[in-house]
Amino acid sequence: MNRYTPVTEIKGVGEKTAKLFQKLNINNVGDLLAHYPRDYEIYEEPVSIAEAKIGEVCAVYARVLGIPNQKKIRNLVILNVNVRDDSGAMQLTFFNMPFLKKVLMPGGYYLFRGLVQSRGATMIMEQPKLFSLEEYQKQTNRLRPRYALTKGLTNQAVQKAMKQALTFYAFDKEYYPPEIMQKYGLLPYKEALHATHFPVTYEEMLTARKRLVFDEFFGFLLLLRKNKDMTVQMENGYPMFETADTVRFVEQIPFSLTKAQKKVWQEIRDDMGSAGCMNRLIQGDVGSGKTIIAILALLMCAANGYQGALMAPTEVLAVQHYESIMEYTRKFHLIFKPVLLVGSMTAKEKREVYEKIATGEANLIIGTHALIQDKVKYQALALVVTDEQHRFGVRQRETLVEKGENPHVLVMSATPIPRTLAIILYGDLHISVIDELPANRLPIKNCVVNTSYRDKAYEFIAKEVAQGRQAYVICPQVEEGELEDVENVVEYTEKLRAALPASIQIAYLHGKLRPADKNKIMEEFAAHNIDVLVSTTVIEVGINVPNSTVMMVENAERFGLAQLHQLRGRVGRGEHQSYCIFISSKENKETMERLQILNKSNDGFFIASEDLKLRGPGDMFGIRQSGEFAFRVGDIYTDATILQQAAEAVEQLLVEDSGLEKSENEGIRRQLQQLSVWQEELGRTL
Repeated sequence: MNRYTPVTEIKGVGEKTAKLFQKLNINNVGDLLAHYPRDYEIYEEPVSIAEAKIGEVCAVYARVLGIPNQKKIRNLVILNVNVRDDSGAMQLTFFNMPFLKKVLMPGGYYLFRGLVQSRGATMIMEQPKLFSLEEYQKQTNRLRPRYALTKGLTNQAVQKAMKQALTFYAFDKEYYPPEIMQKYGLLPYKEALHATHFPVTYEEMLTARKRLVFDEFFGFLLLLRKNKDMTVQMENGYPMFETADTVRFVEQIPFSLTKAQKKVWQEIRDDMGSAGCMNRLIQGDVGSGKTIIAILALLMCAANGYQGALMAPTEVLAVQHYESIMEYTRKFHLIFKPVLLVGSMTAKEKREVYEKIATGEANLIIGTHALIQDKVKYQALALVVTDEQHRFGVRQRETLVEKGENPHVLVMSATPIPRTLAIILYGDLHISVIDELPANRLPIKNCVVNTSYRDKAYEFIAKEVAQGRQAYVICPQVEEGELEDVENVVEYTEKLRAALPASIQIAYLHGKLRPADKNKIMEEFAAHNIDVLVSTTVIEVGINVPNSTVMMVENAERFGLAQLHQLRGRVGRGEHQSYCIFISSKENKETMERLQILNKSNDGFFIASEDLKLRGPGDMFGIRQSGEFAFRVGDIYTDATILQQAAEAVEQLLVEDSGLEKSENEGIRRQLQQLSVWQEELGRTL
């Protein structure tokens, strides 16, 4: 077997199972081996009900008291079961599992395993797993990998396929030189894969994981350095000077630029008027005013007779940019002649836009990745601005730049990263930071609570909706079966519909929906046809809905602090007071202390720095990352030391052999040829 062998070649994987794997983007053996465990689970010895701790996953062996109570609220079947052992009592709740009423016999003993929570003085478990005592004892005290799944695909099926793949996979020769392996204590790749999927001990898993993280960072940084070497020292083919247009615009807008905005605007003006090409990143917190600076840069470009392009990650965001710039243009008589180019436009509409771009009639082109299609020919593309730049793959950004002859590049990011890491990760860009918010922004009010406060949170959402506001609710997974012990969007929406008044319009959104359906739902939410939107982190980079005042995050402990802060940025954009509710299903001291940082501060850079200090080996799995640098295994905060080691290794390698021509670097040279493809596949960007 090699990485391109179809999964159907694995014993036990038929067409039906292969289709389930495809839902997880697993088509071949290489995809399967790179489907790393979400986390690892140890089935501990059962405890008595009195010993079970709130906020922890426990197993209890208890007797069913009486006949289970079943009720139906709209499309949700709720089954409540009371159980007891010699030490105390507990209530179990099952959703959409009516068959259990016949399985759980009064007086019968069963082993239940799940997250222990409290509702007032009552100890509860929701949706616990059911075992016989013998079944559970067979799995006790083993390190068990847990994979992201899809409905119909079991963890056991993935493990079985993984064992087959690891047994018959023909591994390539190790590609790092021995000195790199030795200096950084790296396991051979074959051993690392075995120990990642089937570790014997926790320590063995950590050593294996280090190798995989090092690989990701090394490849990313090597590609970054090679690109930097190719782009450095580019001459400014589009020298610009400031005109009265930008000065007048700054004077006319109904707010004053902050000191940080003024400083960044000066840096951009200096760049575009210098001898070299601008290659700059604006790093600013959510709501810090990056967009207005980008508009000023595009206005300076247009005033100098050139074209500028603004590329957004979604159609909805592109349309919002277009409409706001059109409003500025009409209101302040700007010289912009903007056009919008997105995938959903008709062929005729696109042809008309292509003509305006090619002739130079349009001096500002706003759109999605449609801007980089072959049919789009620019007359004089002098400035490329990418918004929320982490959503674009390497090739997409490069292709847009190639549409002009060495245009100025400005990228915007709302992900706050500590400067020590930013220097490594943005090695090819000059960094500008907007580190203050406009004075008129009302600070978001935050609270970190456990699951016992959920009913109060629902009441609060209903109250805000009654006053004409809207709310987001975030869950970690799309549907049941992907992860255990966490909320999922599909079922949670039904629970919310049962809990909130029928007059409240609720919809859900997640990344598995078709792009057109996602756009439609976001547009409906923006138009206030939806009151509450239940979503995964797909809305992290979404739309500007100033009327949204509540952000509630379920299983908040499963996200990194920087990502939670990004999600929080969806609210607090309008004139009304906004609120963020972080609900943690775990109540241990470390988890609550980490989340309390969000309670104390709305400053993304402070939060990112604290996240860097607090994250350790215990957080390596279970914390979901997305956004700026969403590596498959590595995390820039948890693995900051490995990131620095990989940067050191890349630097040393290129100092000794800049062209990777030495025979001992042949393996790395081969890997580099594939790296850009891998970066695209994994959604990583430069």
